[in-house]
Amino acid sequence: MSIGAEVLTDLPAEDLATISPKIRNGDLLFCSANDPFSRLIGWSTKSPWTHVGIAWRWETVGRIVALECVQKIGVHSVAIERFISQTSSGQRPYPGKIVLARHADIEARGDLLPLIRYAIDCMGDPFSQAEVAKIGMRIAFARTGRELPDQLKAEDEFICSEYVDRCYRTVGVEIPWDGKGFIAPADIANDPKVKAVARFQTR
Repeated sequence: MSIGAEVLTDLPAEDLATISPKIRNGDLLFCSANDPFSRLIGWSTKSPWTHVGIAWRWETVGRIVALECVQKIGVHSVAIERFISQTSSGQRPYPGKIVLARHADIEARGDLLPLIRYAIDCMGDPFSQAEVAKIGMRIAFARTGRELPDQLKAEDEFICSEYVDRCYRTVGVEIPWDGKGFIAPADIANDPKVKAVARFQTR
C-alpha cells in the first residue's frame, strides 16, 4: 500500500490514549519534521518523511517505547509519550507530525525476538564526530543518484532508517530500495507492504 504525504492531512490526529491500544510490536513510527537534520533528510530524499523508529510494547512494566537512532546520541529508546512530545534534543513541542504505520510481513511474523534482541544490542554506542560526518556524506551522496561506495556504507553507525532496516532483516523482512545513497525513511514508507494506522496528536 505504501504511505505518502497525503496521510499527514487526510488522517485525523488522535491522542495517545486512543492510539495506544492499536500499537503492535514492530510497528513503524514515521516523522515529518522541520528541524535542521530532518530538513537535510527531506532535501536528500525529496520526501516529507524525515525520521523513522520502531514501536515496542514493554508489557511487564506497562509501557510503550520507541526504538530509534538519532544524531549525536545514536541508538536508544524513549517512552512513546516523550517521542511524540519533543525531539531528541529536547525541543518542545515536537516540530512536525508523526504517523503510526505497519509492515504486513512484520505483522505476519509470530516471533520477533531476534528483532528486539538486535535492537537492544545496538543501544549505547554514541556516534563519534567521524561517524556523523560519514552519515552526512551518505546523505549528500544520495542526492547524486549514484551507487554508494563501499567505504561510505554503514557499519556500526546508522541513520534512523538504516537501523530500522537492520532490525527488520533479523526476522527476514527486507525493505526494497535502489541501493543508491542510503536507505531512507522514504524507502520504508514507499514499501507497498507498509500501511498507515493512525496519526498522533503531537504535543
